[in-house]
Amino acid sequence: MEMSMFRRVLLSVLLASATAQFARGDSPKITAVLTSSDVVVGETVQLQIQVDNAGPSVKPPSNIDVPGLQIHYTGESTSMTMRNFSISSSITYNYTILPEKSGNYKIPSQSIRAGKDNLQTPELTLRVANSPSAAARAGSTQAPPGNAQTGEDKIAFAELLVPKKTAYVGEMIPVVVRIGFNSRTRVAEMAPPQVNGQGFTVQKLGEGERNLENIDGRSYVVFSYKTAISAARVGNFQIGPVEQKANVLVPRRSSGVRRKPFDPFNGEDPFSDPFFALPFGGLMEQHEINIKSEPVSLEVKALPTSTPPTFSGAVGNFSMTAEANPKRVQIGDPITIKAAISGRGNFDRMNAPELSDERGWHKYPPSSNFKQDDDVGISGTKTFEMVVSPNEKLTSVPPLAFTYFDPAKEKYVTLQSEAVPLIVEGNAPAAPTIAGTTPGVSAAPSPGGEQKTQDILHQINERGKIVLTFAPLYAQRGFWLAQLLPLTLALGLLFWKVQNVRASNRAALRAAQLKHERDELLRKLRRDQLAPREYFSDASRVVQLKAALKQMNIEPATVDAETAARVFDLNAEQSERMRRLFATSDEFRYSGGGNGEGGLSRDGQRETLALIESLR
Repeated sequence: MEMSMFRRVLLSVLLASATAQFARGDSPKITAVLTSSDVVVGETVQLQIQVDNAGPSVKPPSNIDVPGLQIHYTGESTSMTMRNFSISSSITYNYTILPEKSGNYKIPSQSIRAGKDNLQTPELTLRVANSPSAAARAGSTQAPPGNAQTGEDKIAFAELLVPKKTAYVGEMIPVVVRIGFNSRTRVAEMAPPQVNGQGFTVQKLGEGERNLENIDGRSYVVFSYKTAISAARVGNFQIGPVEQKANVLVPRRSSGVRRKPFDPFNGEDPFSDPFFALPFGGLMEQHEINIKSEPVSLEVKALPTSTPPTFSGAVGNFSMTAEANPKRVQIGDPITIKAAISGRGNFDRMNAPELSDERGWHKYPPSSNFKQDDDVGISGTKTFEMVVSPNEKLTSVPPLAFTYFDPAKEKYVTLQSEAVPLIVEGNAPAAPTIAGTTPGVSAAPSPGGEQKTQDILHQINERGKIVLTFAPLYAQRGFWLAQLLPLTLALGLLFWKVQNVRASNRAALRAAQLKHERDELLRKLRRDQLAPREYFSDASRVVQLKAALKQMNIEPATVDAETAARVFDLNAEQSERMRRLFATSDEFRYSGGGNGEGGLSRDGQRETLALIESLR
């Protein structure tokens, strides 16, 4: 009973002291660090700005502009720690840095206002190399004391789970990143993991799932992150390693002093209570650890060369449904075709299905919408809407054809929808009337069977037969036969004018749709908030739309770099920039994502936007 009372009194004293310390508070302070000061081009590094004892009104810098570096805000994390009855709180702002070229970069001091205080971060230096160097990498791979990778009782581990060793170009491969911590530790701070490597792109990591697992007889808290990778070219690549830094709280090592014979607590030490196993109980200490996984090799193969004409780059396993409405129209009226493609694969590379027979049809550019069914966007349904109009009387909307490459079957698969019955009313253009000669009436033979030859000028010796009629002119057959020719010409001219009006209306409608799409995409490009994949896709689409508006007989989807150079009469330098624009767009679309989903640098954006806006 006395021992229970002693515990209550001791806990009350500790809680009162902690509350007083928290209420007192400390002035805010700021630090900024890079997870690595030495990287290579194409690899990412994290910038972490930590503000201690910050109030609720702290606002981090949204843009950090350093030419040659792509720096983007990726989120924040908060933590509260009590050590020796002293409470401290902190908030960490995370930024991802993607170097574009080698060199030494200075990240300037950043100003952050916390309440009434104006805080300044230190200036940081980042060294970027063209290729990995053993000497340069040696320092970054050395483990600090208590490294998570050594010893029987290791604190943490990292592993990269890739289900395949070989894949095809453009194939989406699901990947799981696992970061595990010994259950006796507490994770104070950890940034999202990064998958390093070149030659492939990585989808944005999903939210981490936390599970308790027993591995080799020890208990670990494991964080699992799902993503997907896609190879952009043929070759042998290394995925990873996954490198991670974390701040963890670990139990202090026992002093090794045995309990004295005259124990005042009689073996019931109050500090053995589970309450004191928590960090603010004073029995844990903080360590910064490095966690690194093993890399995984991946062999990337080229797609077969026997490419069907309807293949546009989709790789995976898909199914298709389609419908068309309305089913009763006039010649030239629009019909909306909705096609839904479901399955698993690189939806970013997927284009709309095509009509299996385009004769007699006029097409307009399709629109699309994607609804994903998983965390990383490799499973879902992509819906396309296409508007077509018949130019003649047709009985059905032809089937849609969509081709993809199935990596499991290692062959191309073409899907076809069912033909949709259709009633088209109205008159088709009439064939032009060709005037011809009326066959002459043979002269009656003479009674003797021989025709009498007469001179051109001959003497009329016999009086002709005189026929008189009192029938009105409109009742005579010859009058109506004489009206057929002008009537036919008038009807043909009228139909020709109607067709011209409809054709001009369709051309005006097409031009208006192309201009609207062009203006919307230009507004997106000027806002400076797009990831590289979306930016280059929109930029190349604007070039296609401008070319189609300049020459109305060109379909936007058929415009490539060479066509654009010819239409806009570009010089050699502009033609090379145009080729790079389309090549970069194809690479992003073909692989289906971007490393880190980072944005485009301002210099690159201004250069690309200036090229697009110079096209006239």
